Amino acid sequence: MGKLTVRKVEQLARAGKKCLENDGDGLYFKVGESGGTSWIYRYKLNKKSTDMGLGIYPEVSLPDARIKHADARKLLANGICPKSARDDERDRLVTQRRAEDARRVLFEQMAREYAEAHGPGWSEKWRKGWLRKLELYAFDVIGAVPVGEIDTDLVLKVLQPIWSTKTRTADEVRGQIELVLDAAKARNLREGENPARWRGHLDKLLNKADKKKARIREHFAAMSWKEVPALMQQLAESEFRAAVAARLLIFTAARAQMVQGARWPEFDLEAGVWALPAERMKMRKAFNIPLAPQVVEMLRALPRVEESNFLFPGRGKSGVMHTNAIRNLLHDMGHGDITRHGFRSSFRDWAGEKTNQPREVCELALAHDERDQTEGAYSRSDLFNKRRDLMSSWAEFVTTLALGDVIYLEQKRVS
Repeated sequence: MGKLTVRKVEQLARAGKKCLENDGDGLYFKVGESGGTSWIYRYKLNKKSTDMGLGIYPEVSLPDARIKHADARKLLANGICPKSARDDERDRLVTQRRAEDARRVLFEQMAREYAEAHGPGWSEKWRKGWLRKLELYAFDVIGAVPVGEIDTDLVLKVLQPIWSTKTRTADEVRGQIELVLDAAKARNLREGENPARWRGHLDKLLNKADKKKARIREHFAAMSWKEVPALMQQLAESEFRAAVAARLLIFTAARAQMVQGARWPEFDLEAGVWALPAERMKMRKAFNIPLAPQVVEMLRALPRVEESNFLFPGRGKSGVMHTNAIRNLLHDMGHGDITRHGFRSSFRDWAGEKTNQPREVCELALAHDERDQTEGAYSRSDLFNKRRDLMSSWAEFVTTLALGDVIYLEQKRVS
């Protein structure tokens, strides 16, 4: 029979004074400094003293506490640490619940939740296209499969039928599956490596040559690098904000959506760095772009719009400049035959023909990291200083007019 009574415990709880009352055999009723009440089991195992909480009073009554205490003492008598045993059981139950949750959350549901969460930063066209590719190529195979059960075989079952014939689309679908499964892991709905990752995994199972061919087939109408300085001069004379966006696009060889959603907090003009967070990058990896002095000067002169963090704000729901603003400006200037993305090709052609920078520096300037997994493990640098030299040379080139450029511009002004 214990030393405490129900009435005594009630009295101690009402008094609210700090105390530790022994019920016998290591069971204590505790009143803390703030008046909180609970049950403690104090025991020794292997000469080590341990306090194990048995619950909060009055949720756990005196009889309940004695039952828990008796169970713990049985474990102790068998050389088992009661507290460790309880924690292990809790971990087991948590793991079991996660497994049950993972069985309930299907891939299609997770994919739509991902699109809903990230969609506000996408255009309506991109959001529909993102889901449409999964609807066409993935949902029939893995849409009804719990996210915790998707493995490499299932990913291959999605990709293999279209890998040789629609390689670019297949790789985009692969990337989408990878993102969705990463999100599932972040919610503890998956364990282990992502079966949709490319490097060090699917690149060993799918034909890499097909992927390279798909890249080569991706052609964007591009302006010859020799003609870019004349265009930059035209843009510099334009009063439209989209002209500044176009110049930033060309100066940095960035993707159009990177410029469209550019935010002032991403720019450190003192250091000459544009720091893009992972969520704004195609490969979901943070990336720093060096800014040449000409770019810093241009951005310092760009007025900020009140109540907006965007360099190029717009009137739509997204709050950013319209997707086609730069393209429309170029068309109005008589350049309907080129695309925004094509300027990246112009830069890459110039870098290959007019500089001695290594291929990996030129590719990293475009946020293309083509080093293989082994190479990347030993070389973690983003070659930032070398990229700064390269981008400074590019900025110097595109802001320096040759005699032919001057004649061309004079003819444009006359006409």
